Amino acid sequence: MIDELLQPEIQSFICKNTGRPISDLALKKNPFPEVDYKAIINQIEARTKSKEKLPTWFNCENIVYPTKISIEQTSSEKTANYKSQLIKGDSLIDLTGGFGVDAYYFSSQIKRVIHCEWNKVLSKIVKHNFNKLNKSTIECFSGDSEEILKKLNQKLDWIYIDPSRRSDIKGKVFLLKDCSPNVPELLEFYFSFSDNLLIKSSPILDLSAGIEELKNVKSIHIVSVENEVKEILWMIEKNYQDNIQVKCVDLADSKPELFEFLLPSNAVATYSLPLNYLYEPKAALMKSGGFDEISQQFGIDKLHQNSQLFTSNELKAFCGRVFKIKKQFIYSKENMKLFLANTKANVTTRNFPITVDEIRKKFKIKDGGEIYCFFTTALDNHKIVLLCEKIK
Repeated sequence: MIDELLQPEIQSFICKNTGRPISDLALKKNPFPEVDYKAIINQIEARTKSKEKLPTWFNCENIVYPTKISIEQTSSEKTANYKSQLIKGDSLIDLTGGFGVDAYYFSSQIKRVIHCEWNKVLSKIVKHNFNKLNKSTIECFSGDSEEILKKLNQKLDWIYIDPSRRSDIKGKVFLLKDCSPNVPELLEFYFSFSDNLLIKSSPILDLSAGIEELKNVKSIHIVSVENEVKEILWMIEKNYQDNIQVKCVDLADSKPELFEFLLPSNAVATYSLPLNYLYEPKAALMKSGGFDEISQQFGIDKLHQNSQLFTSNELKAFCGRVFKIKKQFIYSKENMKLFLANTKANVTTRNFPITVDEIRKKFKIKDGGEIYCFFTTALDNHKIVLLCEKIK
């Protein structure tokens, strides 16, 4: 099938129709009856999805794409490049290679990179693409990753694993023990081949659960793009038992390194009722759970133990949204009718008993405008509303 898709006229058709609605193409007659039209349409759809996520592949001629699901699940170039900057050494094996984006970027830092993929067709596609991308030195193996490690029987500087988060029994999963391969169960096996592991996990995995499952965690990297957490990276070192570094980054920022701290943390937060300014942490900081560290490092006060909003009298530099508090009041039906009913506003809830949709429906608040409303719980446990003007 690869050779058929690489015919010049088919490649021209794929490039020409990239970006077009697949529903329109599906209704048209196959201009290449000797080739499966579904396979051609899949190439168009996958290439379209690659334009922003994988520009290196998109801009290279004669690239063959896997299913659109593989494109959706693969690392973006931004996150793959970040991962590659974390490691040093001469050799690395990617046990869950997939479309090969991570392996491609690892090869810019590591002399010898081995790509493992159980799907033979995908492995063949990846090898073809690496040749087109001038990465022919990456070794490609197809088969079970454990068996490949045993056959190689070599000590490597790094093992990289991005476990599949789909289970035939449980459906979509996020605990590492439920993923494939089961990394917690195989840790000692992996350590017999390398002292250093880099694990990519679901962005919804709780950090305390990951630390408990993995042991020997040296650092955790919470990686977001445009304020959306994309992946959590776990750097594990054999026999490591010291403090764990937690680093939060947003790769869309001009300064991607946002915030870091050590676990266990000795930070002590300060608390206050709302003052002049309100701070809402970026997604990566929220995911870190380091709220006492945020209070201490930025010199701002928490509104409540569970609200995860901060305040200060003086304006402070901050990694997240910053607002000027224009008005505050106790949440009540009367006050809502007086200050917010039938208006247009941006609504956020934090540690509040009802949802944004319920608030909008109940008080007929339309979305948008210049007013930012935060519904939350204050230090004295009163339900309050903060009317704000956005600064950052």
